[in-house]
Order: sequence, then structure tokens, then C-alpha cells
Amino acid sequence: MAGAAPHQSSDAFVFFGATGDLARKMIFPSLYAMVKRGNLDVPVIGVAHSDWGLDDLRKRAHDAVAGSKDGIDDEAALEKLLGLLHYVDGDYNDPATFEQLRTVLGEAKNPTHYLAIPPSLFGTVIGGLKAHGLNEGARVVVEKPFGRDLASALALDAVISDAFPEDSVFRIDHFLGKEEIMNLLYFRFANTMFEPVWNRDHIASVQITVAEDFGVQGRGPFYESAGALRDVIENHLFQIVALLAMDAPPYQGYGAVQSAKVDVFKAMRKLTRDDIVRGQFEGYRDEPGVAADSDVETYAALRLWIDSWRWAGVPFYLRTGKGLARTAGEVLVELKHPPQSLFDDALDPSERGNYIRFRLSPVAEIAISARVKTPGEEFVGEPEELVLHTESKDEHSPYERLLTDAMNGDGALFTREESIEAAWEVVDDILTDRPAVIPYAMGTWGPEAEANALIAEHTTWHNPVTVHGHE
Repeated sequence: MAGAAPHQSSDAFVFFGATGDLARKMIFPSLYAMVKRGNLDVPVIGVAHSDWGLDDLRKRAHDAVAGSKDGIDDEAALEKLLGLLHYVDGDYNDPATFEQLRTVLGEAKNPTHYLAIPPSLFGTVIGGLKAHGLNEGARVVVEKPFGRDLASALALDAVISDAFPEDSVFRIDHFLGKEEIMNLLYFRFANTMFEPVWNRDHIASVQITVAEDFGVQGRGPFYESAGALRDVIENHLFQIVALLAMDAPPYQGYGAVQSAKVDVFKAMRKLTRDDIVRGQFEGYRDEPGVAADSDVETYAALRLWIDSWRWAGVPFYLRTGKGLARTAGEVLVELKHPPQSLFDDALDPSERGNYIRFRLSPVAEIAISARVKTPGEEFVGEPEELVLHTESKDEHSPYERLLTDAMNGDGALFTREESIEAAWEVVDDILTDRPAVIPYAMGTWGPEAEANALIAEHTTWHNPVTVHGHE
């Protein structure tokens, strides 16, 4: 079993599920952006079972780009993308589908196969690729979720590893392709001023909030099978924790970064029912496809410990939910108060100490808080923020960045098998042994009394505020 060489560019892009919503919303606009930047000039082969033809796929691609955020702003690039398209229509269980794909691939030796399909079909498609030799020299891109517990994650990895070596597997989580998430890693290790304080001696707590002010938006059946813990915390927020908590990699390269993240997951203490608060917004059970007695959480807050030399005794508080007060993502790294001070107000326990704040959405910024003396004769001050705005109009979309990296064999922003299994190990017990959901009103910060009690020993929740006219 041989995959593509680590940094050898793929000579074809194959995506299964070419007629689905993910292709329409994300993949076609991303492929168009890649063509505009000169990062895509190989055959693009859509595969699906929809009784479509090539003209239908081209129309879907045109309409998808036209309906995207920036629309069609480069007609030549769109025409080039449409010219790169090929289509294979067939049942994934039918060997003829893969024979037809082999024919369309022609002389391509190192294709990237992107599985934009439900996980239940992964085994069928991967088995078909292997049976027809289409895994040789190839890469595979797998869309999350990567299982729904430890046992299913292990089973999924067994299916994938039967056909592809780990270096040729790219598990795509669009969250990791966001500029704001990448900036966490860069900010930490490109600035020497922070490394001396980035440990248990100086950091009091870390909290991460990813909140949405809307409900499940008609996706009740999906949420019934997932819930906030599986949908956001075990993957997205754990990945942020890993970037914040990892030690410096010993060498440059995505393999070193991935190994450093694995070490964080392995050091995480397994969660118990006392470490989590689960909530459900009022009205969720009235959503189509939701059980009348559903115990699925639309909100989760938890306390996480990392039992490592760097982080022993420092609590990480993670919180996510739907129907909350606003849509925002934010990280707050709270530093300890000075051990003693010349100035009484600097030791006020009711006030937050110095902190570093990363705003992830809806706008990107990094803020450093420090106390500054107020004008006058007395030595009294107040906290002020130095704010750095990090947004750029030329940012790559997450899918554009990740698909480009996968085509080039760069795995820095993807997740390894070992990381996924270690993360599931942390949450596996509370997927079944857990407290009941607590109802909360839409437009609040969830079940606030219980969430406040969870965090009260060390700090208080930081609720993201409106910034620059964004909610």
C-alpha cells in the first residue's frame, strides 16, 4: 500500500458527493478561488449517483460560484474551472463506477480523493478505490465527523488505514483552516515575550467560548445524533486547546506540530459528570425531527485539566451553545495577579488580572490587557486593552486553504488518527454517564447558575461583547 509522497502535488482532484450541498456551498466556490490564485490546474472529477451528466455538473458549479459570498468576479477563472470538470455518475456499490473513474483519470498517478459523503459510505467508497487500485499513489480527504465515540473512531480508522497510509490521509475540519485559528499557533511561537509566562506559574486559567445566537435551523435530526459535545467541543474546541497548550515542536514541519498536539490530548484528564454542565434551549424539542423527550444538549460547558508539567493545576474552561446571547468565538488566557503589589487596587480579587484575548469571530483581533494609572496624584489605575486587528480582505476561505494543502501534501492543518482517538478517550465516559440537560431561554448565556458554579472556584465567565458593529 503506497500513498502519495508527502509534498508531491496531486495531478487530479476527485470528489465523491459532487451533487450534494457541501459541494454546492463550499467545494465549488473553493475550487474557483484556487483557480483564481493559480493553485488548481488539474482535472476535477465529480462522482455521484444522481442521473446527472457533465452539463448538469457544470451548471451546478456555475450556480454555486454565482451564489457564493463574492460571486463571479473573474469570468476567465470560472471558465477554466468549468473546463477542468469531468463527471462520473454511478452507484458507489457498483464496480463499474470505479472502472469508469479509472478511465476518466487517464494518466493521473497521484490523485486526491475527497469524500464529501456521509461517514456511513466511507467504507464502501474506500473499498471500491482499493479494489480497483485507485488508492495507489493517492491521497484521501475525509470529512468530519470522525466517529461519534471512541469505538466508532477506531472502526473508521481501521477502514481508512486498510487502504491508505496515515501520511496520505487528510481529515478535514474547516475550523482548523480559519485564519484566526492559525494565528494562535503563530502568535505563540513567533513572539518570544510570551513563552516565559505561558505556563502554570503565570497563567491562572484559560477559557474558550464559541457561541451562536441561532438555533438548529432545521437540522434537528442531525443534532439529535450529535449534540454540542460531539459537534463542537470534542473536535473544534479541543483543537484550540491543543494549539494553546502544546510545547514548542522540536523542528519545523507539520509532523512535529501534529506530534506536539497529540501529547496535549494524551495529557488531558478523562472527563467525569462533575466536569460538565449540559443545557438545552427552550423550544428545541419542538423542532422537526427532535424527540419530544430529547436529552440532547444544545449547550455544554466543561472544566478540563491537562496533567503535564507546563499546565498542572491550570483549569481550561470550554463553552459552546446554540440560542445564546450572541454569535462569537473568543479565547481568554487569564494571568495570575502579582504575588504582592505596591498598589492595592492591582490585587483586587473582584477584578480580572492581566489577560490575552483572542477574538476568533465575527471579527479577528488579539488584545492584551494591562492596568494603567489614571491621571491624578493617587496611584490608582484601571485595566486597558491594547488591541491588534488581524483581519485581511485577501484571506483564503478555510476550505480553499485546506483543499490546497491536501493537494500539496501539507498536513499541518489536518488531524491525525492518534489525535482523534486520544480526544475521544477524554470524553468517552461522559457520552453516557452525564448529568441531564438543563433548559435555558433563547438569547441568554445558557444555564448560567450551573455554569457559573462550575467555574466559580477559579474565575468568572468572560462573555464576548459586540465589536466594531458586529454581533
